[in-house]
Amino acid sequence: MPSLFASYLRVYEPLTAFDRDRQLFWRRYVKEGRAVAPIEGPVRQRTAVIEALGAGWTRLPDLPEEAYVLEADDTLLVCPWNLRVRVAEAALSARDGVPPVLADAFVPPVLAGQAKAVVEDWRSGARVLEHGVPRLHEQIATWGVPLRWFVFVDPEERELTTRPDRRVLRYRTEISKARRRASRGLSVLRKSVGDAPITEAVEEGARWLEEFHPRSVVELDYGGLVDLLPDETLAADDSPELVAAGLAGLSRGDADAATEAYEKLVARWRAVQLLERCN
Repeated sequence: MPSLFASYLRVYEPLTAFDRDRQLFWRRYVKEGRAVAPIEGPVRQRTAVIEALGAGWTRLPDLPEEAYVLEADDTLLVCPWNLRVRVAEAALSARDGVPPVLADAFVPPVLAGQAKAVVEDWRSGARVLEHGVPRLHEQIATWGVPLRWFVFVDPEERELTTRPDRRVLRYRTEISKARRRASRGLSVLRKSVGDAPITEAVEEGARWLEEFHPRSVVELDYGGLVDLLPDETLAADDSPELVAAGLAGLSRGDADAATEAYEKLVARWRAVQLLERCN
């Protein structure tokens, strides 16, 4: 199965976060052995979105409900895919940079309007909480890991496997810890750099985390990026430590230390991003 060179930030919620019908559905889903492993999910998601885009576009299609499942401390947690949002995003992206005639032929304006409404609904945290719009439990980044994601995790939470048949690098943490780290990071960034893009990015991530049940689990998964990096590089990766060092430097007013950590991070992930051109 081909790798998708992307990383993922996921939230797994306990069943109590869902209404009664959803709880019954996900219990049955797990009992029937239908849960998808994270290593298989990205390709299946991509296939579902591409097939939906070729369905004639009379309306936004209804897609099967799938999820990743995690058991922690005898609690069943679910990370739904919400492919309807993915398809809506893909529909809007398909219109970008395309002459209007071609864009309207592929994604008619009425359908683009539906797609825009779906995307705006989940992007608006207030509307999600007020109107019960399905939350998006997974964020995706291609050819790298957004530096702001490392704010949410701790080096001690790393899980690394480099067997030939299974290569995984991920971090898992309680959402309460991720929220506290986001709050501390935001406080430092606001005092030291103000309303900079990195501050806004961390703030957006913090708001996203607030949408979920307090007993959820957050997962930062390097996904297919592990296939771009040798075992030694994965084992030596200290991106969360560098982010923590940068924030600590800013907190104590040590601009040189903060700059050094930031430059190391940028250089490391720029090298990965440049591989896209070689691809």
